[in-house]
Amino acid sequence: QNESLIWLRGAVAWSVIPYYAVYSVPILNMQFVEMTANSTEWLLEFCGLGSFEVGEIMVDLPGGVVAASQWEGSRYFLTEPLGDKGFFAPFNYSDGTPVSVSFILACSALQSMIIFVGAIVALRGVSWKRKSRGLLIALPTIHVLNVFRNAGIVWLSDTYSSWSLFPGSDIDMFDFTHSYAAKAASLFAMFLLATALFDLLPELHRHILRISKPVTNVFIRNSTKSS
Repeated sequence: QNESLIWLRGAVAWSVIPYYAVYSVPILNMQFVEMTANSTEWLLEFCGLGSFEVGEIMVDLPGGVVAASQWEGSRYFLTEPLGDKGFFAPFNYSDGTPVSVSFILACSALQSMIIFVGAIVALRGVSWKRKSRGLLIALPTIHVLNVFRNAGIVWLSDTYSSWSLFPGSDIDMFDFTHSYAAKAASLFAMFLLATALFDLLPELHRHILRISKPVTNVFIRNSTKSS
């Protein structure tokens, strides 16, 4: 049990530190945002789903939005608060008309990748060869699936712009695909990916079972009482 708690602490540390580094270093933040937007634009055009272009990276500041090229902040250290969007890339049609979707750091699936990075790197007594295999399976898979996810959200939001969940509903196509359908699909994909990694890294499976044992014991006791 203590070994699993040590693994959990290491996994949290290896997850938080890289993500915070990317978030707080503007040049890295902008690179991830731009890469995500460009990958989505490439897939949409490759599949013949429209002609799009990625706009200039923008910065959402408390006082308003400015272009990154005109932003006077440091490119290497985030020294001022940002707005909700932070650094974001507008998405436009090829004629320059804006699309209702823009890309922020959260669209890069960096959070999902970092969870697997932390969980794998924190494993003790596992060779770096097996860790590297696990990372090579997890990270490209998450990135590719995320590109398809983003492309689907853009295409559906653009094609069915007047759709709503039911008459009078505030949930439009973007809200439904982004906040509900895509999140459910992402959770299912991460579950399948973790299951595949358990075969390569059984130590990971063992730690997760040990950490989740108190929770499963509660469910077992409740089900026993109800029966």
